[in-house]
Amino acid sequence: MVDETKETRLTAWVHGSVQGVGFRWWTRSRALELGLTGSAANLADGRVEVIAEGPQEHCERLLAALRSSEPPGRVHHVIERWSPARGDLDGFVER
Repeated sequence: MVDETKETRLTAWVHGSVQGVGFRWWTRSRALELGLTGSAANLADGRVEVIAEGPQEHCERLLAALRSSEPPGRVHHVIERWSPARGDLDGFVER
């Protein structure tokens, strides 16, 4: 059984047509709705890197949203990495 209150860090690299379409703003809105802290940043190679910390269940819900048909643009695939929460994030920002 998953501990839904366990704090975790999700780092997700979103591949596709996700820059210049409001993707980071959309991601920030979903993350704030879920009570997560972190950031969404454009990378030079066209990907968006999403870092989110909070309860594992909430991070999993954000990851599912990133992989859904909801985000603006076109998401081809998402690569994820899970690690222990560091607790060094404040708010959720677009970079």
